[in-house]
Amino acid sequence: MKEFWNERYSDSVYVYGKQPNTFLKESLKIFSPGKILFPAEGEGRNAVYSAKQGWDVSAFDISEEGRKKAINLAKEQQVKITYEIKDFLEISYPTSYFDVIALIYAHFPDEIRSEYFRKFDKILKPDGVIIFEAFSESHLEYQKLNPSVGGPKDRKMLYGLQELKDYFPNYHFKQLEEQEVSLNEGKFHIGRGSVIRCIAHKSRAM
Repeated sequence: MKEFWNERYSDSVYVYGKQPNTFLKESLKIFSPGKILFPAEGEGRNAVYSAKQGWDVSAFDISEEGRKKAINLAKEQQVKITYEIKDFLEISYPTSYFDVIALIYAHFPDEIRSEYFRKFDKILKPDGVIIFEAFSESHLEYQKLNPSVGGPKDRKMLYGLQELKDYFPNYHFKQLEEQEVSLNEGKFHIGRGSVIRCIAHKSRAM
């Protein structure tokens, strides 16, 4: 996977664009800026946008090429982000550290996904928030009609609504729904697709 993403991000063009994900942009308006984490952040469009809005941004990815472009974008926009090259299981953040964890098209293999989400829960503050958008299992049907819409072709890399509930059993879901959306994010997210959008608050009692 590292080789795949390095090759994709080696393009001089920002392959998913420089503009933030629409759902993330709208969701951040609800919250006061604090510490936010972007796993699998790629070329940095969402991290840089959040930094411009006053957030203290941390990000990571396995792709060196993605990080280079993210740092260049941050310089271009005159903001600072902290961006590490690591797999999430290698990273050690303090317990209850982040106010928000933003998972935007962070598609992890199903055999390690539950472990990732347990760690997300550990490093999120009580009353912290998960902002999530990713392709749903239904998205495979959209890919057949339009390969340009992008997304994993392996159903096991996609998400279901019940799966999100299972990963975060003690969270309050302000929003959890599957939606058909029209994507226009660079050259690899173009057209109509099916996504799951979620805003979930961690219980203070946890």
